[in-house]
Formats: sequence, C-alpha cells, structure tokens
Amino acid sequence: TVDNGIASLEGVAEANRLGMRVLVTDHHLPGDSLPDAACIVNPNQPDCPFPSKHLAGVGVMFYVLLALRAELRSRGQMPEALGRKLLELLDLVALGTVADVVKLDQNNRILVQQGLQRIRAGRACPGINALLQVAKKTPAKATCMDMGFAVGPRLNAAGRIDDMSLGINNLITDDAAIALNISTQLDALNHERRSIETDMQDTALAVLESINPQDGFSLTLFDPGWHQGVIGILASRLKDKFHRPVIAFAPSNNGEIKGSGRSIPGLHLRDALDLVSKRQPALIKKFGGHAAAAGLSLNEADFAKFVVAFEQVASELISADDLQQRIETDGALEQGGMTLEMAHLLDEQVWGQGFPAPQFDNDFVVENQRVVGEKHLKLRLSIHGAPVEAILFGHNEPLPGRIHAVYSLSVNEYQGAQSLQLIIRHWE
Repeated sequence: TVDNGIASLEGVAEANRLGMRVLVTDHHLPGDSLPDAACIVNPNQPDCPFPSKHLAGVGVMFYVLLALRAELRSRGQMPEALGRKLLELLDLVALGTVADVVKLDQNNRILVQQGLQRIRAGRACPGINALLQVAKKTPAKATCMDMGFAVGPRLNAAGRIDDMSLGINNLITDDAAIALNISTQLDALNHERRSIETDMQDTALAVLESINPQDGFSLTLFDPGWHQGVIGILASRLKDKFHRPVIAFAPSNNGEIKGSGRSIPGLHLRDALDLVSKRQPALIKKFGGHAAAAGLSLNEADFAKFVVAFEQVASELISADDLQQRIETDGALEQGGMTLEMAHLLDEQVWGQGFPAPQFDNDFVVENQRVVGEKHLKLRLSIHGAPVEAILFGHNEPLPGRIHAVYSLSVNEYQGAQSLQLIIRHWE
C-alpha cells in the first residue's frame, strides 16, 4: 500500500488470509493498533527514528526505493550499471509532495526543488509535460503553484470523477502522444469536477443561510446529492470561508456515508475524531488522517448524532482565539521592491504548506477598475504616484478610491509580453 494502509487493519488481515505478504508504506498518523503487515514503513509510527516526519506518501516510497537499491547493491545483486537512476523519479516526487499539501520542511523543499529543476530542464515524464500543456503552463517555467493548482487537480480529477487508472496511465506512459490524449481527458474531467464543486458549494451555502456558522465551533454537512470525489475540496473551501473545521459527507454504499474534513490551526482533526470514537465506540466505522485533513465513514442514520459529538469535541479543543482569522504578512514592500524581477525571483522558489510565499500589505489609490471574466476585478492601482496593475479574483463589486491591501507579486503574461501584476489576497 502507498497511502493510509496504516489504518487498513481489515484489508491487511484479508490479504494475509489469502496468502499475500503486505508491505505498508504510509505517512499518516497510526491509530491505537497497527495492521499485521510483513513490514510497515511510516516515519510517523511509534519509535521510528527517521527524522523527516512530513514526507508525503510518494516521499516515503522514494526513500524505500533508495534503501532497497542500497541493500541490493550491498548484496551484489544489483551492479552499479544496472537499475533505473532514481533521480529520474524526482519530478513525480515533487508533484506528489506539493499536491498532497504536506508541510514543506527542509527535506521536502529539497525534494521539490530537485524535481522542479528536472521539469524545467525538460526531463519530466511525458504525463507531467502534457498536463502542463493542457493547463497552458510552460514546463521551463514550472512552479510549485503549477504543481498544486494546475497539474495536481487535473490528475486528481480522474479519481474524483472517473477512474484513477486514467491518471496512473498518464504518469507511466513514455509516449508523448498518449500522454497528451489522456491529459486532454483529464482536463475535461477537471472542468466537470469544478462544475460539480460549484453546485455543491451553492447547496452548502444555501443550507448555511438558515443558520449562523459563527455560532458553533465546527461545521458538519451532508447532502444525498453530493459526490464523494469532491467533498474534500468542498470542505476546504468552506473551512477557508468560515475559519472553522469542516466535515462534508456524501452517500456511500450499504446505508453508509463518507466524510472528508479540513481543519484550522488549533484543532488536530485526526485526534479529534479519535476522541469522538473513544467516547462513542460504535459511531464512526472507520477514520484516518492527520492534523489538517481526515476522512471517515459512518452510518447515515448516525449523522445527526455525529454532528453533536464532533461539535462537543471541537468546543473543548478550540479556543475563541483560534476562531479569529488572522492574515500574516511580511509587512509593507518598498516601491523599489515592486518589480518584475522580484516577481520572477519569488516565482522560482519553493513555497507551499508550512512555508508560504511572501505576501505584503500597503496602502493604494484605486485609479481604475473593471470586471473581467464576469467575477474578477482588474485594477490599476498607484502607490506614491507610481502605477501598478493588480487583480482581485472572485470579486466583481467596485472598490473604494483608497484601499489597504494584502497582496503577492506575480508575473502576468499576455500576447508574449510579461509584466508585474499584484494578486490581491485581502483588502479593506
């Protein structure tokens, strides 16, 4: 197994019964019991001395391959000239590490940086190159943002909407034409996923209009029309909007529902579910995850009971201060730092979960504004009399003449020309 096998006690037991030997590689936090596998490789299992605890599943597997190769060579069973060079896999390691939204600690940043260098040098697998192509991104300029918001979602759309084997085949093919064909299909599935997500979010917000999300410490929602493959994204969107831990459920089989949760700093989601399970042992059928995200299943008939139980645990673990959303910035950026060169420099670095890209805050005069794409605002701002272009996504109402804005620097490309553009993250 390569992900969450640490929680698959029944699955491993069944494999053993059938005469299989199971190697579990995982990065999720273990429960009170471990599966009866022939071998478990997980940096987060008890007493594991491996220092890098934030590896994604793909990172764990990469280290397993390194260790396996070293062992085979020490036994004389793999000459130096034989075997694939594992450096050739670092484009996949980088993609998986960013897309799984694990903390980018020093070790993970090294893995991602090395993988990005391979992609930018034109040495990525055909599948990654094709996914960048359909997303209208240039491999030579690939960034962490491209991995997390362009390549990752298209790849994941296969498992969310259709069959994950489509995404797997895209990454293992050596044929560029086949990769482009599959990537085009994945792009279409991603458009479908986004449409489903929008409908689900509209449904959720309509339900929340009848209550005040700020009255509770958590949000737990279920709709019989929701899609299992999109509830994680929905939970993430609602968590960002209301700054509360959110669990969204969709129908499963045999009267069960499956939930996907996202949390805020202050509530370790996997531990919270563990506490619910210990207090009411028959309530949750299965769960797993880590601090920021988790999954679970329960009987649909027990949904209302779970809502009460989870809210009770959340109210005990979350403080009122945790519910106050704060925007951290790197302060005001001097006018001389607002340059295209600075935007390029920041673009080339490794940013992500636990190691966010710099964002700044300044006062601006709004010189001009117009709606683009029906729901975004294109702005011309000025600071100390100097003009600068900006965009505010997901907002189409006019801004006042003066604003204080939190923003990041970006490179805008249009008709072959590049220019500096500020991306407005927050304004008041």
